[in-house]
Amino acid sequence: MYITRKSISRRTVLRGAGATIALPLLDAMIPAATALAETAAKPTPRMGFVYFPHGAIMKAWSPVETGTGYTMSPILKPLEPFRSHMTIVSGLRNKGGESSDPHGIMAGTWLSCYGVRNRDGDRGTTADQLAARHFGGDTPLPSLELTGEGGNATCGQGATGCGFGSTVAFRSPTQPLPMEDNPRKVFYQLFGQGDTTGERKEILSETGSLLDYVAAEGAALNKRIGAADRALVSDYLDSVREVELRVQRLSTSKSAQMNLPNAPQGVPDDFGDHLDALFDMIALSWQANMTRVSSFMLAKEVSMRTYPNLKITEAFHPLSHHANDPSKIERLIQIQNYHTQVFAKFIKKLSTTQDGDGTLLDHSIILYGSNMSNSDLHNNDPLPNVIMGKGYGRIKGGQHLKYPQDTPHANLLLTLLNRGGVTLPELGNSTGQFAEI
Repeated sequence: MYITRKSISRRTVLRGAGATIALPLLDAMIPAATALAETAAKPTPRMGFVYFPHGAIMKAWSPVETGTGYTMSPILKPLEPFRSHMTIVSGLRNKGGESSDPHGIMAGTWLSCYGVRNRDGDRGTTADQLAARHFGGDTPLPSLELTGEGGNATCGQGATGCGFGSTVAFRSPTQPLPMEDNPRKVFYQLFGQGDTTGERKEILSETGSLLDYVAAEGAALNKRIGAADRALVSDYLDSVREVELRVQRLSTSKSAQMNLPNAPQGVPDDFGDHLDALFDMIALSWQANMTRVSSFMLAKEVSMRTYPNLKITEAFHPLSHHANDPSKIERLIQIQNYHTQVFAKFIKKLSTTQDGDGTLLDHSIILYGSNMSNSDLHNNDPLPNVIMGKGYGRIKGGQHLKYPQDTPHANLLLTLLNRGGVTLPELGNSTGQFAEI
């Protein structure tokens, strides 16, 4: 696609009576006689990874039929309106997530397909962070990590700290990333402190850099410490440099021109409202191009949350040990369907948010799933997986794919990364990509 008309600045805003109204990406903002793919509208998918704990009742998750003519399953029913943007992938196994301490490593091995031992190089770095490494230089935040339920869960055997039970994101094999549960803090992270657009702009304009000072202090410190500590200091200075670049980008990002809502008030009492607010942060960050990679853990492993809105007073984790009790299974299906309902509201928001020549949903690749199958058995085979979005036409959508027994879950992650433009030869125990997706 070529645009031949005269272009206007992408930063064009409407001003009047003290008001400033930002504009979405318009064809007229694309430079004349320039290919669309070479402009600000270059097809770079947003990538999201949304995790739920305690697996799924698979008979209520996976449709009976494969192909395009399947009947939507009970748990996935809320996603029916977005069927054309939906790919259900069945039959996958994650051997890297199997352990005698299942809850301790379930979350942390979902996106790496690699266990907690002998982690080096990129063996253990998660798919979201591999994507963030690829896209992060173009946005103020390389990635966004959120959770609907804060606090550590359990610790995996051989793991350092409790990261494997409380986050799905590992920046390196030994560096788990914390997941934020407070929407207000996330809002500040994205757009600077302050409750209004004016306050945020004022604070951002006064923000300076400590990079030179910290670097100088680090160089002096390196003369007095050993090799292992120097490596830690080097990682720390890299993090400081990222903060510096984020601040610089914040001052010129699209969010500076957007009419943002006032900051949320903190963690809502209602769990659904809480999840909605966090999903809104992801949608807003993608719309503002603050980041292109997000991971979201709806609830922690070994969650003791109850669901009074569903009239379910039994805690989530004990209920997940259903022992094939039909009444417990039915209540679990209710909870899992509810999680999908909340996720579907996020998908609807993406589907109605214009993004260049399509919507955010058209331009996204989102994996929704868990690293557990049958919660009563704590197994990882077969895993519940759904892909939402079409990634600028790189994902077909509208189908249910079922693969043979023991097909690696890592193949799906590798496929999604490559569809997103992150070209990798392998990930975890992958054996190849899925051409059918």
